[in-house]
Amino acid sequence: MVTVTPWEVKGNIDYEKLIKEFGLQEFKEFPKECNTLPLFRRGIIFAHRDFGRISEAIENKKKFVVMTGLMPSGKFHFGHKMVAEQLVLYQSLGAKIYLTVADLEAYNSRIPDMKALQQTAIEEYLTNYLALGLDLKKCDFYFQSKRSKDGKKSNAYYSLANMFARHITFNEFKAIYGEITPGKMTSALLQAADMLHPQLPEFEGKAQPVLVPVGADQDPHLRLGRDASQRIKEYNFVQLSSTYHKFLPGLGGGKMSSSDPTSYIALSDSPEDAAHKIKKYAFSGGQATLEEHRKKGGNPDVDVSFQILRYGLEPDDKKLQKISDEYKSGKLLTGELKAITIEKITYFLKEHQKRREKAKKQVDKFLF
Repeated sequence: MVTVTPWEVKGNIDYEKLIKEFGLQEFKEFPKECNTLPLFRRGIIFAHRDFGRISEAIENKKKFVVMTGLMPSGKFHFGHKMVAEQLVLYQSLGAKIYLTVADLEAYNSRIPDMKALQQTAIEEYLTNYLALGLDLKKCDFYFQSKRSKDGKKSNAYYSLANMFARHITFNEFKAIYGEITPGKMTSALLQAADMLHPQLPEFEGKAQPVLVPVGADQDPHLRLGRDASQRIKEYNFVQLSSTYHKFLPGLGGGKMSSSDPTSYIALSDSPEDAAHKIKKYAFSGGQATLEEHRKKGGNPDVDVSFQILRYGLEPDDKKLQKISDEYKSGKLLTGELKAITIEKITYFLKEHQKRREKAKKQVDKFLF
């Protein structure tokens, strides 16, 4: 059984089917500036809603906002890295970044320990975002539970979340989310405010379009926010834009998940631990025997080591294609493919963790 919701993803995902079911638009073209990111040019960012107005803003060097949230319920892993890379790209193109810690949603749906959630957000997520290149000075970073020390801004944000409750029916909640709890309903309304409040006069103003880059599992939040934005008459909201990326496979298949340490490689894992996980847990697309592999070749589409390379660890398209061709032909063995991935990931983690140590000091200054 395939399940794709904001709180659970399981089964083999058919992305073409998701496009039809969710009413998304397949990506056929995007600004040349986005081509620098492997996620775009390799089709990993596979669909969108109303990205045209963002393309126009990029091409005409107009202001726009990119809003995203982080769920502080576990380690920051390579699956989370995709969103950070998109934010860094958009920031380089002039976007104002709104980055929220969904601590209230995490409290209501996962871990009822607010202090631990906020600590994880800072030590795992914010530190890694900074180490990956995000300029926090050009971000509006906040916790859902503590929007702003500025009373006018904070009041505007929480008022908007409560006003949305009038414009969504319980049946719509059930249709979008399935079976829900009061906590999840509250969180969903707050997420609608997260996505739309940058357009309020207390923040950026309505003239700026807002882009929300997400995994396909977060689309219910977008549908709710888009519907609510067009019904509330007090504001003339510009419709939200969104992009959707495919899930980086977990080491054993399925989605990489913070709840299963054997499914992910965290950006705080030691290179030795990462190598061990790839050797022991990474699902192989190779054949059962050496002889059979040499004859039939492997399948890079299901091989997790190759997919880690494809999702950006190998930025060179020609090198990636050569690895794929040699694996398919049987020339490259599973062990050799894993060795390539381990070498790449070892180098990345060593360099990234140096940047993490510097980022920790900057985060402290930024927050306190």
